[in-house]
Amino acid sequence: MKIFNTLSRRKEEFVPLTPGKVKMYVCGPTVYNYIHIGNARPMIVFDTVRRYFEYKGYDVNFVSNFTDVDDKIINRAIQEGVDASVISERFIAECRKDMADLNVKPATTHPRATQEIEGMIQMIRTLIDTGHAYVAKDGTVYFRTASFPEYGKLSHKNLEELQSGFRQIKVTGEEDKEAPADFVLWKPKKEGEPFWESPWCDGRPGWHIECSVMAKRYLGDEIDIHAGGEDLIFPHHENEIAQSECCNGKPFARYWMHNGFLNIDNKKMSKSLNNFFTVREIGEKYDLQVLRFFMLSAHYRSPLNFSAELMEASRNGLERIRTAAGRLEELEEKARGAASEAEGAESRVQPADAASMTRGEQENAAAADGLVEKFEAAMDDDFNTADAVSAVFELVKLSNSTADENSSPVYLSFLRETLERLCGVLGIITRTKQETLDEKIEEMIRRRQQARKEKNFALADQIRKELSEMGIILEDTREGVKWKRA
Repeated sequence: MKIFNTLSRRKEEFVPLTPGKVKMYVCGPTVYNYIHIGNARPMIVFDTVRRYFEYKGYDVNFVSNFTDVDDKIINRAIQEGVDASVISERFIAECRKDMADLNVKPATTHPRATQEIEGMIQMIRTLIDTGHAYVAKDGTVYFRTASFPEYGKLSHKNLEELQSGFRQIKVTGEEDKEAPADFVLWKPKKEGEPFWESPWCDGRPGWHIECSVMAKRYLGDEIDIHAGGEDLIFPHHENEIAQSECCNGKPFARYWMHNGFLNIDNKKMSKSLNNFFTVREIGEKYDLQVLRFFMLSAHYRSPLNFSAELMEASRNGLERIRTAAGRLEELEEKARGAASEAEGAESRVQPADAASMTRGEQENAAAADGLVEKFEAAMDDDFNTADAVSAVFELVKLSNSTADENSSPVYLSFLRETLERLCGVLGIITRTKQETLDEKIEEMIRRRQQARKEKNFALADQIRKELSEMGIILEDTREGVKWKRA
């Protein structure tokens, strides 16, 4: 498996720090509003990276933070006349909902900045004690960039050029900085803002320090992969490296991964251009699986252009996959029913029993295995989801052309499970929301019938009430219980 490492600017073979394990940190959103589709791209991309590692058998410790103290959060809280925590709690909940609709798996740990303040103070104290940071007269703590000779190694920027560029930016309150490129680790409180006590002043942390502290606490001093959007390379990730390596005395991350920018109709997404879309807004027009499929249609490092035309193409592509999966499932159910009738009892053909396939089916199954290898080769090559999706479409074509009413149950099961397995790596759900909901309703009805059989009428009535609240009407017929929507 090869990964393009932003640090070296080349593809490198992936070698984990600990065999069989992956320690991965991905920068999460600042929770002051609904997440936008630009936020969604790294969420989807690195969720897919995680899924592929797990598919390959790795134990993945995946950490992604919520920045829940920030100027934008504070400003919104002031506008609404509420505490900043009210804003952050609200939009963390909304973010989790959008992530679920995008089929982004919850992280192993979702730390929050406000819950890690003590760790930030400890790291800042270490940096001061070792000469990598200093305290200004007003209590602001700055990182001394000159103390870290490798500063700029991720963004490949020269420190002297950076210093010169920063001199052009006059920032009020930063007159006490030793050098223009020095950045804030801790800053004094302002009226009406949340603050914490520290040895230097009552205040709050700078933005960059939180990820260094969270990565250290939940993953260790050195991690395998640090990832995020391309816009975070400088200064955020550059500053993380400086803080972490000066504090811990060892390399921070072996591999740095960054996804490309997302444009809207070939323009940068901006509220001023009226082309700014939240995930929630897109979800009003499309199943968010379509957005996920769209995001994976290009290589993660490539710029991606969002447009209505491309979303429609993604919807059509996803529908092709879902139609093929649904057809295989329907054919398999019929084939198993026919096999059961022929034997006079229930039977289940094991998918691994290749002898149950005809010679032609065995040859087609081998072709499907070749497409799995093609899929894996694409993903092994720096997670090339565009080529992986192409392999999935070839599998769809193979199933459509070779599976029919005369196919054996084992062959149909093999094709369906192969398709679902590859789509699972991409986080693509092969069923529609309606199909998933219908399956849930059927399961609730089965539970109600079992409760009635066991004379647990209280549970049966409770399930019937829940179904009624969902708008589901039950009808008892000679053929059994049937349901319809109110």
